[in-house]
Amino acid sequence: MQNVILIGMPGAGKSTVGVVLAKKLGYAFMDADLVIQGREGKLLHEIIAERGVEGFWRVEEEVNESIRTDRTVIATGGSAVYGERAMTHYKQIGTIVYLSLPLKDIRERLGDLDERGVTLREGQDLAALYEERLPLYEKYADVTVACEGLSIREIVEKIAGDYSAVTYYNS
Repeated sequence: MQNVILIGMPGAGKSTVGVVLAKKLGYAFMDADLVIQGREGKLLHEIIAERGVEGFWRVEEEVNESIRTDRTVIATGGSAVYGERAMTHYKQIGTIVYLSLPLKDIRERLGDLDERGVTLREGQDLAALYEERLPLYEKYADVTVACEGLSIREIVEKIAGDYSAVTYYNS
C-alpha cells in the first residue's frame, strides 16, 4: 500500500495541503480528525473534555492504527505522533511527510486552541507543546518540508517531487 501521511503541528496546513496534494497525485484524501469525530459522534474538543488529553490520545491512536487505505493522502491530527503503534502502522502503509513551520507562524495561524481540539496538558502553553512534539515529528518523518514562506502550491510541488523519489527508491 502506498499512501502519503502528513504530520505536523496544528495550523501547519496538513488538511489544506492534503486536499491539494491528493488532487495532484490522483489520490483520495482522508482527514484523520474527521474520522475520529465520525467514530465518536463528537467534536475533538468535546472528546478531550470528556476523556481528558490522554484519553483522547488513546482514541486517536486506535483510529489511526485502524486506517486501511491505499493511494490516499492522510492528514493526521497534530498529536498523532504520541501514538507509537499508529505511527509504526503509518510507516508500513506509506511515506510520512512532516510539514515543518516555526512556532511564530503556528501561533499566527491558530485561533482558539480549545475550539481546535489542541491537546494541551494542564499548565502547558503552545511553546512547550511545540518543543515537546518537534523531536517526535522529526523521528517519524520520512520527508520534511520546511513550509515557512511557501504557498500551498509550492508545498504541494515539493512533496510531490520528494514523494516520487521516495516511492521510486522504496519500490
